Order: sequence, then C-alpha cells, then structure tokens
Amino acid sequence: MKTIIISSVLALVLTNCTSDHVNDDPHVAYSMVPEPLLTYAEKELSDYMTTPSVNENNFRLTMQYWQEVTYVSESNYNFTARNVSNNVWTDNYVNVLNNLNKAKELIEQFQPTASEVNAWPAKKQNQLAIIDMLSVYTFQTMVDTFGDVPYSQALNYEKFPLPIYDDDTQIYEKLIIRLKADINNLEEGEGSFGSGDIFYQGDIGKWKKFGNSLLLKLGIALSDVNPSVAQSTINTAITGGVIINETDNANFRYQAETPNFNPLFENLANSGRNDFFGGKPFIDFLNTTSDPRRAQYFHDVHGQYIGQVIGLSGVFTDFSAPGLFAYIPVTPGKIMTHTEVAFYMAEAAARFGIGGSPDALYQNAVQASFREWGLSAQDAQTYLSNTPYDAANWKKSIGEQAWVAMYNHPVVSWNFYRRLDYPVLQAPPTAIANAGGKVPVRLQYPTLEATTNGTNYAKAAAAIGGDKLTTKVFWDIQ
Repeated sequence: MKTIIISSVLALVLTNCTSDHVNDDPHVAYSMVPEPLLTYAEKELSDYMTTPSVNENNFRLTMQYWQEVTYVSESNYNFTARNVSNNVWTDNYVNVLNNLNKAKELIEQFQPTASEVNAWPAKKQNQLAIIDMLSVYTFQTMVDTFGDVPYSQALNYEKFPLPIYDDDTQIYEKLIIRLKADINNLEEGEGSFGSGDIFYQGDIGKWKKFGNSLLLKLGIALSDVNPSVAQSTINTAITGGVIINETDNANFRYQAETPNFNPLFENLANSGRNDFFGGKPFIDFLNTTSDPRRAQYFHDVHGQYIGQVIGLSGVFTDFSAPGLFAYIPVTPGKIMTHTEVAFYMAEAAARFGIGGSPDALYQNAVQASFREWGLSAQDAQTYLSNTPYDAANWKKSIGEQAWVAMYNHPVVSWNFYRRLDYPVLQAPPTAIANAGGKVPVRLQYPTLEATTNGTNYAKAAAAIGGDKLTTKVFWDIQ
C-alpha cells in the first residue's frame, strides 16, 4: 500500500477527512490510502491533549497549574459559555475517532497488487491493530471525561444518527478485550504505516509497549471499583512489556510552521496574547519543596515564582508566566510517556504489591519526570531526599508527585487527582453554583447533544446520577 507522507501540508486533510462520505468524493486525493487519515487523527488527538485553549481543554485550569489573566470564567468552571463540551466531543469523536474509522474502512477495502499480496495480510493486521489502539485510547478519554458515552452505535451516522449512550463500566470491559486482541495481533518485522505514523513511524515493537502501557492505564483506573480485574489487567500489561524509557514515548512531533506548530505556542506566542500565568496552589507547592522544575515550568518574576489566586484575574507581569517550553513551536505533544507509566507502576506496587518496591518505583517515577524536563540525576536525588515516599500515606505521595510531574499532561493529571484524591484542591469561592463548591470531577454533556439527541442524552444523564460537574465517573468511588 502506497504511503503518503504529510509534513507541512497537514492542513490539506483537515476538512474533508471528517466527512462521513469521504470515500464517495473522487476528488479527494487521500481517499484511496489510510495514512493521511492516521496522521490527521494523531495530530488531532495530540492537539486536544496539549492545547490550553479555553474553548477545548481547560484542565490546566481545573488542576490549578495555571490561572487566567483577564477572562476567568473557565477558572471558575463556567464551561458552558464557550460550549467547551461540544468542542471536546467534536475533537474526539469527529476529528480523531471518525478519521481512524475511515482509515480502518480503507484498509479493509484495499485490494493488494500481485507484488503486495504476500506481505499484505500481516501489514493489514498491524495497521488495524494500531488504529484500534488509538481508538481505545480515545474512547477511554471520553469515558473518563463524561461517564456514559456513545460507543456501540458511535461512528455510524448513516445507521445511527442519534446513538445511544453505553454504560461506562461495560465500555471499559470492552476496551480491555479489544486492546488485548490488538496487542496480540501485532507482528514485528512486518509492515505498518511508516512515516504516516507520527508517533512511532510504524515501529511495531514500540506500538506493543504503547499497547501494554495503555492496558496498564485501563487496569489502574479500575483499582477501586474492580480490584480483581484491575490486578489481572495490570499483570498482563507488565508481563507484556510497558514503556520503560523516554525513547518509547508516544509523542507528536510538531513543526515550526503554521498550522503544524504546538497548540501551546499557537495560543500563547502566536496569538500575541498573554492569557495565562501560574496558579497559586501549584506554584506554592513547588516553592515549598524547592522544586528545581520550577525554572522549566515557569518564568520567574524578579527571581521569584509567584502564582495568582485561583478564580481571580490579575496583571500578567505580576505573576509567573508559563515556561519557555510553551513558547517553542516544536515542543512535542504528549500522548503516553515514560513518566506517566512509571507513576502507574508505583501505584500498582503500592496498591497490590505488583511489579516491585513501591518506594523504588516512586523514586523511578520522579526521576523520569526530572529527565523529561532536562534535569540531572543529582537534582532528582536531592529532591527525593526532601520528599521521600510515605508508605503510610502512599496516595498522598504518589498523588502529589504525579500532579507535579503531569504539569504538561493535564488530562492525565485530572485522572490521578480523581482516583487518588491528592493533591487536595479547593474550588475558588468565585466558582459557579453548578460546581457545588467543589473542583469538577467530570464535564457535563454537550448542549448540542441535549438538543439534538435529547432522548438518549436524558437516559444517560439519569443513568450516571445527573449531568453535573459533581457526578463521579464509575471508577471514581472514593
């Protein structure tokens, strides 16, 4: 199968590839090959996980890493004014899942030439497994964000224009089954996507590690609600081989030119606006522990790191702006990193005695974060001597350190916070009434769903206990 390489021309596939009738358009150049659809889906997934746009991803604000300078609605949890959930829905269902599904259809329809026929079955199997693993990742993100979501009838608009919402517990069960099959279907030494795969350039060995790391993530999420399935899933993942160093990270490589630079750069530097600075709870925590990552995370203000009170506006120059990484167009987007996986390993050991010493794995996770930000082993060791692992309150140790380490991976940070109940965050007194005086533990469903898919929306809202910011997803039971 011919591979189309997308470099600075990703914009060419931004519109038509989201159409449900893309394969009916004879003028669409990519309609015969899946690679650009995969490229676009990977970019859109990375863009969503990375962007600080208040229209899409406000989890840097929710996790109190940042505070808004002037327009503080989102810091106060007003996500409806900008239809944030509508955009999250579109980002993931349309831009990611729909394009992955179209790529799957093209692969299944492809007729190999005589020269391709012998190698095609293994290559096809690898391509379908990769696409499905990314679909699993995205569906998990949607469940973790909303609870019950369209799943069994999703992605088939012609047959199910108004899809039902599936039970979130059952979706997780199906995702685990799918992912295990995907990992088993991967064959090293055979073809896949090559350069059309921005994450791993078609490296099947790395995709196996990604798959097992994602399986570990799914297992960890179930730890409180279904410990037996959690332990079984975690053991399978670790035995299969997870990401254990930075070279295996699933990162999206952004480019220096528009429209393919990092969305942090787009929203901070390229926009010409100064909309964000550090949040006081997070910067105060970094200051208390004399964390050397401060200099990477934020700019100082006359030699100090200063954060603003959550929920209040302020003068940009009075507080610490995001660090240099956010003003560089090619800063990679993070999908799955060694740091994230290392914290799952520490949690698995602390909860279930799986994988080794909790203390050693906790240290390994912190050290991974220091390496990720270009700091030395000695820096990490000095820091760890002042913030040792506390076996008597391991949730606090792991939860707080994951909070610090996931600074540039806020969607994942929100999961750690909800699962471990650390750090202890307080909602601002200026927060909207719908938050009930608490930090949100889910997003409300899109208003567009309530108006266009009202019957199924109403059933889902009732099933989860109400469409509220305070309604917990099924695995968040503590």
